[in-house]
Amino acid sequence: MASSVEYVRYRIAPDRQKEFEDAYRTAAASLAAAPECLDYELTHCVEEPERYVLRIRWSSVEDHLRGFREGPHFPAFLDAVRPYVESIEEMRHYEPTDVAGTGGRTPSIFAWAGGAEAFGRLTEVFYGHVVRDPLLEPVFAGMDSGHPQHVALWLAEVFGGPSRYTDERGGHPHMARRHLGRGITEAQRRRWVDLLLDSADEVGLPSDPEFRAVFVYYIEWGTRMALVYSGENPPPVDAADVPRWSWGQTPPWEPTTTTG
Repeated sequence: MASSVEYVRYRIAPDRQKEFEDAYRTAAASLAAAPECLDYELTHCVEEPERYVLRIRWSSVEDHLRGFREGPHFPAFLDAVRPYVESIEEMRHYEPTDVAGTGGRTPSIFAWAGGAEAFGRLTEVFYGHVVRDPLLEPVFAGMDSGHPQHVALWLAEVFGGPSRYTDERGGHPHMARRHLGRGITEAQRRRWVDLLLDSADEVGLPSDPEFRAVFVYYIEWGTRMALVYSGENPPPVDAADVPRWSWGQTPPWEPTTTTG
């Protein structure tokens, strides 16, 4: 069931705005505690200061209407905002479309890392180490010569690059099937992670904390998912698309420019 975004549009007179915002600071505690609420934001119009928009992302419309509104957190929420219900101009749910992305202000992780060339260089060096590693070599025995480039396409797509792995290799189902029945061990997973991070240093991928934190975040997640798919009870291989990793809460670091 898809998540749903609720927009509540208010018109609030200037002499009530401080109390209105204070009321939502109180009501926010109920949203923060509600498992049906994914996130929320109250915004104030610049051009017409009497207008506000509350955006709440719910796990689904049903979870909002039946879960939150009939649950333990709604009474306190409603008590806090009740004086402003009469000021609502619109209250609607919207479903997201596939038209979404980031602007040019923040580069993708793919671009920040150096693009396709950087990921190709990374996987060539990495698999050069893998085939000589006593713990990992048995896992990749018989690896075809194109495997490093295929993994480079996967990583590029994960980190915001073109969807070539999906278009040319079959996307997530193909990657998941490659792990079925392999019985990867935790020791092998950890060694894979260590070698990849060493290779990232070797080929000169960006070393800023923000990039490396997101890079390691995915590598840890991805290799642990590989354990799941290679184990005894894997999930359906067609249950997901290629994951897309973004900066999250740590946008790329920019040095502070000082003049004087």
